[in-house]
Amino acid sequence: MPVINRIAGYSAEMKAWRRHLHQIPELVLDLPKTAAFVAERLREFGVDEIHEGIATSGIVAVINGQATGPTIGLRADMDALPITEDSGVDHTSLHDGQMHACGHDGHTTMLLGAAKYLAETRNFKGRVALIFQPAEEAVGGAEIMVNEGIMDRFQITEVYALHNAPGVPVGHFLTRPGPMMAAVDEFHINVTGLGGHGAMPHETRDPVVAACGIAQAIQTIVSRNHNVFQDLVVSVTQIHTGRADNIVPETAYINGTVRTFETEVQDMVIARMKAIVEGHAISYGVSAELDYDTWYPATVNDEERVVFAADVAREIAGDAQVDADAERQMGAEDFSYMLQVRPGAYLFLGQGDSAGLHQPQYDFNDEIAPIGASFFARLVERAQPLG
Repeated sequence: MPVINRIAGYSAEMKAWRRHLHQIPELVLDLPKTAAFVAERLREFGVDEIHEGIATSGIVAVINGQATGPTIGLRADMDALPITEDSGVDHTSLHDGQMHACGHDGHTTMLLGAAKYLAETRNFKGRVALIFQPAEEAVGGAEIMVNEGIMDRFQITEVYALHNAPGVPVGHFLTRPGPMMAAVDEFHINVTGLGGHGAMPHETRDPVVAACGIAQAIQTIVSRNHNVFQDLVVSVTQIHTGRADNIVPETAYINGTVRTFETEVQDMVIARMKAIVEGHAISYGVSAELDYDTWYPATVNDEERVVFAADVAREIAGDAQVDADAERQMGAEDFSYMLQVRPGAYLFLGQGDSAGLHQPQYDFNDEIAPIGASFFARLVERAQPLG
């Protein structure tokens, strides 16, 4: 596999960076240790500019090439998850109840590896903006960075990102033009009835039965209201109510997630869910309130940039290791906000057999870090070549 030789020489160093980051996982926007480590490495590499404190703990670092030209953006997420680690590795998390269960420690390491190489060689024109982003897992750090003006401030013309993929062969790249990952919404339904003794249900307005009816009816949105050729997931994931076997409770709570790609499908789901909640409230003699929150939009790749990125990936991994028409996925990703304002591409990089993402047993495969770093570096050199 033609990983860039200079980056291959960083392998042990990159492993040490990644395992250090794995031991200090931090959540959401508050990443002081992680951001300090990244900034320290960037200073060692001799990058030209380091801008800290964006979106609280985000960093944008700039490396100038050897001639004037545009600025290409490369993004890595840095935050961890509120999960207690059970991986059994020697470099396990030192922060109780927090772990890098999605490989953001690896993503950060890959971008640092590319940064070191690009700062040394500068075999490109224009500039590269290295975007180290907080809060991918929670509040949409990408949206915050975009709203704080990083695309215009650093004159970024296109932007790219990688994510590791458990279960996909090591070094195998997956991407596709157009929608790559789904938009994610969540819904909260609070049902209020009249509680009472379980032996005298006729004296109550039972929110439990109403909640069950609402949860069942929500499933018909997928089976009866949407076009089967448009992907849609509507999942009820929580129902909470009651504390005793002989008491009809006063309230019930329903929660779940919705995944879509097309805005018209999203609009249909919202309208149907409102009608279902309102109608069942009347039917069961209870009150019910729907709180529907739209979160990350769909991650939509630019077709031209996907063709280019896949070609670069083939240079690194070989033709057989690149699928540029992979199936789109129902997971969500806040890189979508960056792709809404600049063309670019999002790719998955296989890390072989491992525990799945967001699992307590997960650990990033250090073997793929030089591959990802080589991809980022060649992306810059190919997009903005000297001469």
